[in-house]
Formats: sequence, structure tokens, C-alpha cells
Amino acid sequence: MFRTLLIANRGEIACRIMRTAQRLGIATVAVYSDADADATHVAMADKAFRIGPPSPRESYLNMDAILRAATASGAEAVHPGYGFLSENAEFAEACAAAGIAFVGPPAAAIRAMGLKDRAKALMAKAGVPIVPGYLGDDQSPEQLRKEADKIGYPVLIKAVAGGGGKGMRRVESAPKFAAALEGAKREAKSAFGEDKVLIEKYVTRPRHIEVQVFADAHGNAIHLFERDCSLQRRHQKVIEEAPAPGMSAAMRKSIGATAVKAAKAVNYVGAGTIEFITDASDGLRPDRIWFMEMNTRLQVEHPVTESITGADLVEWQLRVAAGEALPLKQNELHINGHAIEARLYAEDPQKGFLPSIGRLEWLRLPESVRVDTGVREGDAVTPFYDPMIAKVIARDATREGAAAKLAAALAQVEIAGLQTNNAFLIRALTHPEFVRGDVDTGFIDRHLSDLVPAATTPARSLQAAAQFIVSEHGNAGSSDPWSARDGFRLGARTRPAIEFAVDGERILVEVTDSASPERAVRLESGAIAVMDHGETIVVHPYDPFAAADALGAATDRIVTPMPGKIVQLLVKAGDIVKRGQPLAVLEAMKMEHTLSAPADDVIESVNVSAGDQVSEGTIVLRFARDKAA
Repeated sequence: MFRTLLIANRGEIACRIMRTAQRLGIATVAVYSDADADATHVAMADKAFRIGPPSPRESYLNMDAILRAATASGAEAVHPGYGFLSENAEFAEACAAAGIAFVGPPAAAIRAMGLKDRAKALMAKAGVPIVPGYLGDDQSPEQLRKEADKIGYPVLIKAVAGGGGKGMRRVESAPKFAAALEGAKREAKSAFGEDKVLIEKYVTRPRHIEVQVFADAHGNAIHLFERDCSLQRRHQKVIEEAPAPGMSAAMRKSIGATAVKAAKAVNYVGAGTIEFITDASDGLRPDRIWFMEMNTRLQVEHPVTESITGADLVEWQLRVAAGEALPLKQNELHINGHAIEARLYAEDPQKGFLPSIGRLEWLRLPESVRVDTGVREGDAVTPFYDPMIAKVIARDATREGAAAKLAAALAQVEIAGLQTNNAFLIRALTHPEFVRGDVDTGFIDRHLSDLVPAATTPARSLQAAAQFIVSEHGNAGSSDPWSARDGFRLGARTRPAIEFAVDGERILVEVTDSASPERAVRLESGAIAVMDHGETIVVHPYDPFAAADALGAATDRIVTPMPGKIVQLLVKAGDIVKRGQPLAVLEAMKMEHTLSAPADDVIESVNVSAGDQVSEGTIVLRFARDKAA
């Protein structure tokens, strides 16, 4: 086994790898960008090396800097985690050339499966069923449009490199194809340095089922059963579970054998995931499941597989990379119960799930279930990396029990300082259709109004905030009538009252003596964060000066909701626009976000240019309301 391991990654996955390495007695080495100098994974490691500025291309994607750190630290192996360089064949080769073990598959296997079009062609040759589509080299818009027309709409445009929903667009009809293709190619180029795409038939009731495979250098290859990752938003997984609901023993055996066959076709070694898409319109059927792609790395959702099998997949990775045989044979693996994982993100469901940038001013995560995280209270979520706060995983004897246990654990989460999707996750886990197992990739869009209801400020939250403000003055619980802020010395005892600004209105809240079960904290901005059963409601004490400033500023402009890069401007001064019309495209956190018109209007001025790097709150354009037709 290795004595020293460098983790070429950050955040939650770096911490998770370190926990296993340290349990095995392996010294750990962290790398960090300037944005991560005080990060949890840096503090957790035995050694840490700076590798560059915040930009991933100058740090976590900088192969030379990482290899220099590995050499300087005396690391015998490098674990790439997931994302960044985990599926980079050149990096795997560079590690080998430096005499350092790469904890992952051979470079040849990464190349074979790294591009979706080549992988599908290879799988078709090996007898693995694939989704009908176009995998050709002719990437002209005309040819791609012709192929899409031939396949029949709806179709899916997918970047051949990378994953995570980047460079992917669903197209419902021919008139929408050109714009979707342009956006997919631009996003793929930015994320992966490669803008080649493939076109495939869009399955109308799809479920995303993947199989965890593992192989060693001694010719052994097995699967550790399947995971269902159908709950997705913008092609990014939100909730994952194992085993898949409705999967029969016969189909499990069949899909597992197919996955192992796919891995053997590329002489695979290490941990990998064979991803399938199935048409669930008539239940799970063996004749309606097709190979989609292979991820040649550990997956974000690997904890659910660990929970039902008892295996530590990172330990298996390290042992296989060190030349050992797989710890177990296929007939020694069994499913024990059901596990579900939820991805807790810093994002705002009320604003289209835009990433939320800021500092974790208050953080309490549940202790009753498994939590994989890479942040602490006081850490910042920056615009440079994925905004995941934690993965929360629950296992129980039944699927219903696992869902209930996970929802209860998420209800214990307390986060203040930025927005999260925590309440959204709870609603998804407790939705009747999810509980029944009636899930597919369209679940979230279909039930969006239930999962993201209109924002409200409950009376109990205002009462909790008011009680907190009164308590700040230090007389909470005091029996001294002269200290009470209740008008006693004026001759008539009254209850204290606090005024709040809610949706543009002033609301006076009289403080009662009833105990409030909600927790409240004061934020740096002066607002009060009230945490109530997994949901955080931010309440603003009324400030007459702030109200006056906001009165004339909000509706005459479009501003950037977060730092990023303006990649496309779709209007110019003088244009007449309609409500909902796309105006500009902002790239932030490796994804594109469209800024749209809030109402019918006229563009008075455009204040930025394509390619500009902008901070949060930058004015993109102004409207000329009095000129609107």
C-alpha cells in the first residue's frame, strides 16, 4: 500500500478520500488555489501545496503544478477525485511518466470512453445496446440539423467530452435547433476545451440508471449493483438512490452483466460507472435500456453504493492502484437495504436555482446520518467552483424508510448567510410520487410548483425574528420591570413591537411571550435569518433609508446575479423586447445562465460587452420604460 497520497482535488471529495487514506495509515497531501487557502481539505491534510490562482485552469487543471507538488511531497500516488483531471488521459500518462501511481483507469480506457461518440461506437461493436442517434465527425450546423430532423424531435444535443449536464440541450422542434446547438457548443468549449457534439433521440419518459463497476489488473471485473439518478435538474443529478426502484432481480442481473461486458471491452481497471438510459413509460424492461456513457472515475453518488454493500470504494481504488486484487468476488456481494443521497447546494430555487455566493455565517449539519462535506462554518462559497455544501446520505431497510430518514435529517439542517436548496430537497423526498417510486428525469420540471412554492414569510418567522431582536438588548427573561422595554414607566405596560420590511410593505410585529422553536441569527447585512425545519427565511428589519434607496432602482435595469463572464449579448440599444425574452448569457460556476426581460420594454443602453468579466450587481443594460410601445 502507498505511504503518501496526493489528492488532486478540493472540497467534499478531497476530504472524503483523506478520511479513508488516514484510516489506512496513508499520509495525505492537499493542493489548493488562492481561493482555497483556508479550506477544510487543506487543514485536514498532513501537507498542503499552493498550485495557482482561483481559476480552475490555473490551479486544479494545472497538471504541471500538481505534479510538482506530488514530487515535492514525495507522494507515491495521486487520486484525482471526480471532475477536474479525473478523466484526463494525459494526466494519467504524466503521473506514470513521473513514477507516480494514478488512482484511476489506464489512459487507454479513459480515451476509449472519454468521448461519448467513440464510446457509443465501441459499445455497439461489443454488442451493448445504444440510443439511436448521430455520432459522425461532420460537425457543420447544416449536417447536425439534418441529422436531428432525420432522428425526429425531441432530440438531445450532447457534448462528446465531459459530463454534468454541461454542453447539453434538449430541442423540442426544428426552429429551436440552431440556438440550442450554438449554446451547447459554446458551453462545451468553455467547460472541456472541446465543442464537438452528438445528437441522440430524446427518450420521453427517461430514467437514468447507472451500474458501479470495478476491475483489477488481474483480470477480475465485477459490478456493485445499480443506482437510480433520475431526479435531475438541467441534466445535473439532485437525488440518487440504490438500488433502483422497480428493478427486478432478472433485470438487475442482465444490466449488471452488460455493464461488466462494457468495462471488459476497454480492458478497464479501477472504479467506473456505466450509465444507461431507459424508457420508463411502461415500467423497467430489458428491451428498453440503452448504453449512454461511461464515467471513468468515482462518482459523486458513490456513497449510496457503499451504504448498501458495506464496501469502501475509495479503499478499493487504492488497493487496486497498488496492484492488489479486488477484495470480493461477484457472488460475495449482496444488497443490504436501501440508500438515498441528496446534494445540498448553495443555490436559490426561487431564482431558477442560480448559485448563491457568500459566506456560511451559520452552519449546522445533521449527525443522525452520513454527511460528506468539505466546508465549515465561516467558509465562503466562491464563484470559481461547484457550489455543493454537502452530500447527505440515509440508509434504511426499505426505500420508504430511507426517504423518511433523509427528509428528517435535512429538517435538522441550519444554514444562514446564503441561499440553499435544502427545503426543495425535503419537498422532493416527501412528494407522494417520489415516495411511490414514480420517478424519471422530468420529475422536477413536472412538479416544480410543488417543490418550489411562492416565497412567503410566515408569521412565526416574523415572531421569531422579533423575539431575537428583543433578546439582543439583553433583557430576555429579566424580572426587573425597569429594564423591560414595554412602556411600564409610562404608566401602561405594553408589549414591545418590531417593524419589518416584507415584500415592500411595513409590518409591525408585537412580541409575545410564547417560546419560539425556530432558531434565529443576525447576519452581517443586519438581516435576521430564521431557521425553521430545514428552511431559512431571511427577515429584514425596516430601514427607512434603505427603502428610499430601493424605491427607484429595481425595475429599470438588469444586473448580474453573481460574478461571471458575459458570453453573449442578444439585444442592443433601441430594441423592443417582450417579457421573458433572453437578453444576455452569463457564464458562472461552469454553467450558462440566461438573463431575461422582466416585462415588455425598450432597451435604452447596453453597459457591458461580450467577454467582459463582471462582479455581482453589475448593470448589464437599462430599460427606457416611458418609450415602450
